[in-house]
Amino acid sequence: MKIKQIIYLALLTTIGLALHILEGMIPNPFLGIAPGAKLGLANIIGLITLGIFGLKYALIVNVLRCIIAGLVIGAITSMFYSIAGAVVSTCLMWIIYRYLSKYFSLIGVSVFGALGHNIAQLLVAAAIINNIRIFVYLPVMMLTSIFTGIFIGITANYTLEKTRIHMKNIISN
Repeated sequence: MKIKQIIYLALLTTIGLALHILEGMIPNPFLGIAPGAKLGLANIIGLITLGIFGLKYALIVNVLRCIIAGLVIGAITSMFYSIAGAVVSTCLMWIIYRYLSKYFSLIGVSVFGALGHNIAQLLVAAAIINNIRIFVYLPVMMLTSIFTGIFIGITANYTLEKTRIHMKNIISN
């Protein structure tokens, strides 16, 4: 791996971390409808990393972001939710992006990632509280996933279009 690639991956991780922390300061836009739901701003960086660098580096960026955010914020328990959501959503997005991109745009890829993220987080929650009944919340989470996935997908798509040429030149040099 080239130094420029390492620098860009470090920058992507840092931007993802900043978005993760910033999002924690934003009031829940779904309050009353879906307590605990978030926009998933850091997932913009995950999608961009996936589109430019591929699965391996998207996983590294997302997992590092989750670990560092958990340590910085001091929310070690929520780190488990974040890591599970990040790994599942990144892998699911890669499968859709790699094998079904003729059927789904980056926006569709993002929606699948948001759905996978919430399922993974509910699985972790069910394991922690030792109660599968938490899945009664799944329909609400799925509905919010569609909206957040579309928003994140549109944002990532726009950003990726604007940076793809620049990034390819950097990666190839």
